[in-house]
Amino acid sequence: MIRRFCAYGLEFKNSDGFAHYWCTLIPALELACKNSIHSSTGKTPAMLEKGWNPTLPCDTLKKNLVDIHPTESSFKIMLEIEIHHANRCMQDYFKYAKEKWDNSHKPPDFKIGDLVPVSTLNFNNIKGQKKLKDYFAGPFMDLMLCIWISQVN
Repeated sequence: MIRRFCAYGLEFKNSDGFAHYWCTLIPALELACKNSIHSSTGKTPAMLEKGWNPTLPCDTLKKNLVDIHPTESSFKIMLEIEIHHANRCMQDYFKYAKEKWDNSHKPPDFKIGDLVPVSTLNFNNIKGQKKLKDYFAGPFMDLMLCIWISQVN
């Protein structure tokens, strides 16, 4: 969350012409992240975590009522604009992150059947002192080559 804010939060912060105190924008950015549909699951993180999406104040206001207060309608319009802007910022960040990944990722140079070593960097079950651990395990025969979807497209 903080990494996303640092990557794209400055444009979100300075877009309306004046600088905000950045701590006040984190709850709004978190709300936008939790209420936006994730590309891998097709659902919002709030729906997956709690089973329901939170109701925002702009969802409860009806703009076609006769007795609506002018400040309520302007608040609803302002909140919808900010939510749209936050979603657009997140989409731009996802596009930027995908382009960065596609430009920096290279396909592996080994083929199925080759003997390849496996990195033990993220193995947490190996006991003993860190300096005595091997950096790689294997070599193991590669039975299946994983190809990412971004490389196929």
